[in-house]
Amino acid sequence: MPGAALSVSGLTYSFGEVRAVDNLSVDVAAGEIVGLLGPNGAGKSTTIRMLTGQLQPQSGSITILGQPMPAARESIQARMGVCFEEKNVYDAMSAAENLKFFASLFGIKPFDPMPLLERVDLAGRANDRVSTYSKGMRQRLMMARSLINEPDILFLDEPTDGLDPVSSRTIRDLIKDQAARGATVMLTTHDMFEADELSDRVAFINEGSILAIDTPEELKLAHGQRSVKVRTRTDGHISEVVVPLDDPDSTDQLRRAMSNGHILTIHTEEATLEDIFIEFAGRGLTA
Repeated sequence: MPGAALSVSGLTYSFGEVRAVDNLSVDVAAGEIVGLLGPNGAGKSTTIRMLTGQLQPQSGSITILGQPMPAARESIQARMGVCFEEKNVYDAMSAAENLKFFASLFGIKPFDPMPLLERVDLAGRANDRVSTYSKGMRQRLMMARSLINEPDILFLDEPTDGLDPVSSRTIRDLIKDQAARGATVMLTTHDMFEADELSDRVAFINEGSILAIDTPEELKLAHGQRSVKVRTRTDGHISEVVVPLDDPDSTDQLRRAMSNGHILTIHTEEATLEDIFIEFAGRGLTA
């Protein structure tokens, strides 16, 4: 992809006899959110570790923001933000002190942490030690930390794993905001709902290889079965009919189903990303 913010070709990495990443290739545009969707052990985290310069690829090439990784690692990392599952913030420091410290590592002085803390709903606890924070608060602080340098590319590894709905929504909205301002986002997750909601494109990864990559909508249309579920009540008896929309006589089937009594509900149904992943990989996202 000409002008891609991230371009990966033939990436490979093995741990002994285990091929963790196997000839992986992908291009990601500026401002695009791409979700790497797969179960634990599929190769997502190993891929991200190579993209962020923590592991040296055994073969293949990585170009980020027009520069080769890991040859230009320091230059790339200065424009990069990362948020991983490990909560590696300093418990003895306050949230404000954590952000000021990490800003100093980027050479950003003076630095006011309050705007970032406000964006993740932590301004009211800015001066409290992180040791008093819940898991969700720590994760929101990690997200704030990843944005200190206004990164051009973000790598997020399971950014909402195990969080409550409110904390998850805060982080998802923040991710969308970053893409809207032009940052490229590479998101790894086994959460089908998160990938569907956030990603411009989804890449199914299993056993270190990308099995398919496309928009969530196109994947569901190409590989799933669309249907309508009609529930009706007749003389106190509730009936349910599922009409496949791809059948040639679906219009007649739907008309008959809707005339079968008093209509209670009508719902469209489509394949989930997990359904489609199972079709490709033969196992579920949580396997």
